[in-house]
Amino acid sequence: MDNLNHINPVADFNWDAYEKGETLTNVSHEDLEKAYDGTLNKVNDREVVDGTVISMNKREVVVNIGYKSDGIIPLSEFRYNPELKVGDTVEVYIENQEDKKGQLLLSHKKARAARSWDRVNAALESEEIIKGYVKCRTKGGMIVDVFGIEAFLPGSQIDVKPIRDYDVFVGKTMEFKVVKINQEFKNVVVSHKALIEAELELQKKEIIGKLEKGQVLEGTVKNITSYGVFIDLGGVDGLIHITDLSWGRVSDPHEVVELDQKLNVVILDFDDEKKRIALGLKQLTPHPWDALDSNLSVGDHVKGKVVVMADYGAFVEIAPGVEGLIHVSEMSWSQHLRSAQDFMKVGDDIEAVILTLDRDERKMSLGIKQLKSDPWEAIEERFPIGSKHTARVRNFTNFGVFVEIEEGVDGLIHISDLSWTKKIKHPSEFTQIGGTIEVQVLEIDKENRRLSLGHKQLEENPWDVFETVFTVGSVHEGTIIEVLEKGAVISLPYGVEGFATPKHLVKEDGSQAQLDEKLEFKVIEFNKDAKRIILSHSRIFEDVAKAEERAEKKAARKASTKQREEAPAIQNQAASTTLGDIDALAALKEQLEAGK
Repeated sequence: MDNLNHINPVADFNWDAYEKGETLTNVSHEDLEKAYDGTLNKVNDREVVDGTVISMNKREVVVNIGYKSDGIIPLSEFRYNPELKVGDTVEVYIENQEDKKGQLLLSHKKARAARSWDRVNAALESEEIIKGYVKCRTKGGMIVDVFGIEAFLPGSQIDVKPIRDYDVFVGKTMEFKVVKINQEFKNVVVSHKALIEAELELQKKEIIGKLEKGQVLEGTVKNITSYGVFIDLGGVDGLIHITDLSWGRVSDPHEVVELDQKLNVVILDFDDEKKRIALGLKQLTPHPWDALDSNLSVGDHVKGKVVVMADYGAFVEIAPGVEGLIHVSEMSWSQHLRSAQDFMKVGDDIEAVILTLDRDERKMSLGIKQLKSDPWEAIEERFPIGSKHTARVRNFTNFGVFVEIEEGVDGLIHISDLSWTKKIKHPSEFTQIGGTIEVQVLEIDKENRRLSLGHKQLEENPWDVFETVFTVGSVHEGTIIEVLEKGAVISLPYGVEGFATPKHLVKEDGSQAQLDEKLEFKVIEFNKDAKRIILSHSRIFEDVAKAEERAEKKAARKASTKQREEAPAIQNQAASTTLGDIDALAALKEQLEAGK
């Protein structure tokens, strides 16, 4: 109110003229309009000029371009620039100085488009950082509004780390660098990653300069692969190899870490240029061997899980990071070479006995056969000589059959101990691998862990009986079943076989006996220990002839002997006869004649 006291009224103000509606001065209205127009900017339609934001609301932006009226522009044309505020200078395109309503029509979008191609080329040349509005997703990336031009933002250029959800960027205003322009097709490619990389490069140099082996840093899991985990150390990437994630075995890094997880890591190594950085996670915790129960010793029983299998054995984890090897030879008392997979598989929970323990070398060997008693410790009691058992045929050789009575107890049946009567050339004629066979223990070799076994001993020795049947000189009917160079094999009664040489196979008519021929054979030799019977067909008719010849000779000898004995008797009697014995002499004569 005080200020009003200092206002002086105009002395020569014409109140009459004012009441009549006349101008305040002597200047005409037309002159005043001309003078007013002279103070305004000279503008033309379809021209781009700069204007000032004088007000804005949720829908519209009012821009003053120094013209007699202000223009209104939809706020949507400024969505690429959410920081727009009153007082900012903006470029506008004059569509019409005055529409039907007398309104100045302006467009910011068209103004940007008019200058956009020049500006985007200038931005590429000067590597200027520009702002753009992410409009929508497209195949392989995003569409970005840059100066009113639809530019392409490849997915790989959004960020330095892989992007899993593109949609979160839609509707955002971000800073970009123009990285490529195709002048012919007017295509523009922008990158946000390039800005981050430039910033990270500075951070990287700073971080790399301070790196030291053994240093512990916080990082973020950036990527997980089958061989390890990439960690972002704040602009520098390092790799935790899968073997450095945990003291225990890790088959998949996802078991230990997850994406975007923050964790502490230790620098294990890096190259001279510090481009490759090896990190460790397990090294931040004590080695499990150091925490192993100090009372654990050889002979103790432990439980664990099979983590790795090989033909030669299995690795068993008895605590995270503490493993022991069960060699295949410690899985069974059996001496047969077998694969460890026959006994267990990965994931099996097992119990084992500690066989060796070296805490300095961090090595342990285990066994599972020790959970059972050694079958050879009391072999004489469990499998005494003469005891009978059922065995499984494991293998053949030319001289016999290898069998297993039970796991770890092996024996050999010599080929000669398979049968009393059959002549076996190879064990496969008698039995088969995998089959069962009845055996009797003949000998025990404890040092070499092998039994001598017999099969034929389970039956009585028929050769005791054959000895009384096939006596030397006895004749039997036989069939020639095999002809060899040195003779022939003859099948005899009771399943016995004999042998005859070629000269004993000559028949009475002088021909040679043939295969499958059935003939009479005489036993000329019987050997019980060697189980050998030597036969002859020829001897049968040869011996008959000889017998006849001998009989004739014998009879002839007897006759001549008798004559010699009777002649002296006659002479003696005659000599002792007297003349008075005539009657007796006549009687003797009659007797002699009758004898003849």
